[in-house]
Amino acid sequence: MDRQLPIGIFDSGVGGLTVYRALHEHLPNERFVYLGDTARVPYGTKSLQTVERYAVENAQFLAARGIKLLVVACNTASALALPAIRRELNIEVVGVIGPGARAAVATDAEEKERRIGVIATESTVQSGAYTAAIKKADPGAVVIERACPLFVPLAEEGWADEDVARQVAETYLKDLRLNIDTLVLGCTHYPILKEVIQRAVGEQVELIDSGEATAREVKSLLTEKNLGRAPSDTGALERHLCDDLDHFYVTDAAERFARVAERFLGSKPARLEAVEVWGHDELR
Repeated sequence: MDRQLPIGIFDSGVGGLTVYRALHEHLPNERFVYLGDTARVPYGTKSLQTVERYAVENAQFLAARGIKLLVVACNTASALALPAIRRELNIEVVGVIGPGARAAVATDAEEKERRIGVIATESTVQSGAYTAAIKKADPGAVVIERACPLFVPLAEEGWADEDVARQVAETYLKDLRLNIDTLVLGCTHYPILKEVIQRAVGEQVELIDSGEATAREVKSLLTEKNLGRAPSDTGALERHLCDDLDHFYVTDAAERFARVAERFLGSKPARLEAVEVWGHDELR
């Protein structure tokens, strides 16, 4: 595998940009190709079969453009479709649920029995994927999962600092405050609301950003597989989020994606292209 190739990332929409940001920060020498399936978002309310089909199509689209590793930034696709994706690709595939679960278990909880909360979409919660991954890492952990669907539109509308975000967070999370010591942000949108979530659960609860945990594991994997791009490979350029070395694709609403990207990242993608990922020969 050519270490000069970019890392592929896909998400059901714009939320995976928080994972892109974490990867960019941890791997400043790497280049990235991002696909946001904005035509078919949200994945969180769709069936297993539908999510698998969408995820495999997205993965094949990116693989056809030449990538050395795929990051499935979407928590729902990570929960439901990783086995199907891995059957189709001959490259390393990393989801966000395993890294997030392992990071939650690795925290220094004062109690002998870890009490871990997970907030995510309805499909991710219903899949039980985080509970399974946390229990695999620590069979004695107590896990409470909760769907918080309104956090997604709040993040995309840029309302993270508004009273409505604080009220929604309090409603969703107030009863978790005394029942957990760690909280996993199990949706890529949720780090945008990190401050209001922290206030709702209290400062004593440690928040785990699955995107950050994933970026750390990807960095270790690239080192292990000798796939990391060396500083000399980048031409010693100073990298910036969304610069023209990274390529962004969306399946619909490119202008809206650019606006939300600017809210999430502080800048619009320099290279943004609208595409279709289904119905091509390369996907069959």
